[in-house]
Amino acid sequence: MMNNDNDYASAAQLLRNARHVVILTGAGISAQSGIPTFRDALTGFWKSFDPQQLATAAAFRDNPALVWGWYEWRRQLVKQARPNAAHHALVALSRRVPHVTVITQNVDDLHERAGSTEVVHLHGNINRPRCFACARGYDAVPCDTGELNGGPQEPPRCLRCNGRIRPGVVWFGEPLPQAELRLALKAAKICDLLISIGTSGVVYPAATLPGLARDHGAAVVHINTDSIEVQTDLLLQGSADACLIRLLALAFGNTAIN
Repeated sequence: MMNNDNDYASAAQLLRNARHVVILTGAGISAQSGIPTFRDALTGFWKSFDPQQLATAAAFRDNPALVWGWYEWRRQLVKQARPNAAHHALVALSRRVPHVTVITQNVDDLHERAGSTEVVHLHGNINRPRCFACARGYDAVPCDTGELNGGPQEPPRCLRCNGRIRPGVVWFGEPLPQAELRLALKAAKICDLLISIGTSGVVYPAATLPGLARDHGAAVVHINTDSIEVQTDLLLQGSADACLIRLLALAFGNTAIN
């Protein structure tokens, strides 16, 4: 599916008229900062491992050093990454629209480092670990031992119960954090425009948010490098940064992202 000028003109008009915009982001926006997605081949020590086999509570119970080491490797990649033009474009958008809520499926902090202030993390935050035994949360990793190409590493221990500290992410088979999910559902119901960026549309329950917004009267725009089934929604096909820069320029002028 190729974009045409009418697609962008329609999306820009929706953006100009919006009072509350919900931005739903997925792996596609962080991939432009060099953070690998779960579909990308792993490298170094980890190239023979399947990410989906490491991202479970059962895997952590069976081999906590292996799982913790993998997530430390991923956390170091996030630490070295920088927000890209798409992240900064969303910050610029927040200066043009009365209310912008960012709902992300990513576990990195690139939205916050770019300057976004209202960010809902549906799948957790890799920089906010918690105890596997008592669930005590930590604002930072207690023992920063990650090495970019490292292997297994024994996880640090909880200061309260001496249990092993686990990554602060949502693993396969785990429920989403309820407070964040409630915020996301509420925002989808009351927004007048939802823009989905770099998401596959197949990871639930996040994938239900565009439909929920539509059911409550909002318009929905998808930005993705691949063609996806969007029914009556608008699809802008291309990279997140290029699409957002063009969209903001059409909606608010060429100085919109400055």
